[in-house]
Amino acid sequence: MKPATVMDLKVEPVPVDEPPPLQVFAHMSTLHGIAHIFSYDRITVRCCLWLLFFLSSVAFLLCVCVDRVLFYLEYPHVTKLDEVVAPAMVFPAVTICNLNAFRFGRVTRNDLYHAGELLALLNSRYEIRDVHLIEESVLEALKTKADFQNFKPRPFNMLEFYNRTGHDIKDMLLACQFRGSPCRPEDFKVVFTRYGKCYTFNSGETGPLLVSMKGGMGSGLEIMLDIQQDEYLPVWGETDETSFEAGIKVQVHTQDEPPFIDQLGFGVAPGFQTFVSCQEQRLMYLPPPWGNCKTSSLDSDFFTSYSISACRIDCETRYLVENCNCRMVHMPGDAPYCTPELYKECADPALDFLVERDNDYCMCETPCNTTRYSKELSFVKIPSKASAKYLAKKFSKSEKYIADNILVLDVFFEALNYETIEQRKAYEVAGLLGDIGGQMGLFIGASILTILELFDYLYEVAKYKLCRCSDKKNQSNSADHSTVLGLDDVKCHVSNFH
Repeated sequence: MKPATVMDLKVEPVPVDEPPPLQVFAHMSTLHGIAHIFSYDRITVRCCLWLLFFLSSVAFLLCVCVDRVLFYLEYPHVTKLDEVVAPAMVFPAVTICNLNAFRFGRVTRNDLYHAGELLALLNSRYEIRDVHLIEESVLEALKTKADFQNFKPRPFNMLEFYNRTGHDIKDMLLACQFRGSPCRPEDFKVVFTRYGKCYTFNSGETGPLLVSMKGGMGSGLEIMLDIQQDEYLPVWGETDETSFEAGIKVQVHTQDEPPFIDQLGFGVAPGFQTFVSCQEQRLMYLPPPWGNCKTSSLDSDFFTSYSISACRIDCETRYLVENCNCRMVHMPGDAPYCTPELYKECADPALDFLVERDNDYCMCETPCNTTRYSKELSFVKIPSKASAKYLAKKFSKSEKYIADNILVLDVFFEALNYETIEQRKAYEVAGLLGDIGGQMGLFIGASILTILELFDYLYEVAKYKLCRCSDKKNQSNSADHSTVLGLDDVKCHVSNFH
């Protein structure tokens, strides 16, 4: 008897269910119109018209869908404006700078020796320039200071020079009130800007942040200042360190933002009382691709929070250190301060070029969340003819001095509310899908489930076709070679049909 080591089996193909005909699927599908195209009868004019209408609807649908997708890829946004009433609001920081950076009476012989040419008081030979333009009293004082015979120059530092010769808030501040309570010079923090020695009220570093409980005059800051024009440095030439104007520069800003007063400040003139009505605006911008705001923090060793002012100051500092190997007095960092010679020959020209012409080096993006203050300014004359003598007597000055040097600044909230200006996405993924779904329902009466029906039917047809091809191939091989399969091969072959 012959041992049977291998099972001699003929593999019968596993039957695969044939998908329903196209006419049956068309009548069962939820897709509108195809039941009239694939009818059980022969092809008629009616079928052709339905096919034309269906294809036209599909074409319109594709056009609308492409338009919606392109609109979504434009990443449109809308801006929402709202006004919010608050019971109390943090009062902004107010930075003031005298337009004259150096008091002439505080300039010493050593200062004149080192910085006289920078200030356009002396020429390169240490001689007084433009003598015919000088008043007699100023000329005598200048001749004394510019006498360098037997003079031994001492070390000179620009920071010390700015600090010592800058106007002192104790001398300038004649009166100060916040919400009707007196304030003192100690409430002003010294800060250096391109105007030299300046002062910030409510910086948050000299005490707790001050709060306004209501809007209108009397609920903010009111200061009377003496700009001390008799201490102004004589001007006989155009330099970046001297000014033709008289008065102060003011910037209203948040405590987190460093003052950038030479670019963002507004001027206040002597002989006037200036009213500054403010409204806080909180701006919220969208990041790319909907907007252009900066989401990441400032990569800086000098500032902790990002703002355009901080970015500009940081950038200008790096630019000067790279090009001049020094920094100006108002710039942060640990690089050495520029000497008067470097101020004149490198620092001032480089910074002027950067501010006025080079728009590529300092690319400062708008922060995604920022606060600013809109301002409305109005003015009245001070002193009046009726009060001139009283003020002259009160401050022991002449009436002309009062008219030429005294100013009053009022900064207050217009109302105890703030504006929110917020960018919002105008078209999101949900809107895109809703539009496409609505158009599909309008043109071809389809939904997501209808699309799944189509894919399911196509899958069944493809599976049936592939299985039939495989069956025919297996039958041909069996007839020619009388294939003998092991048990494992049978299992593997049968599993292929599933």
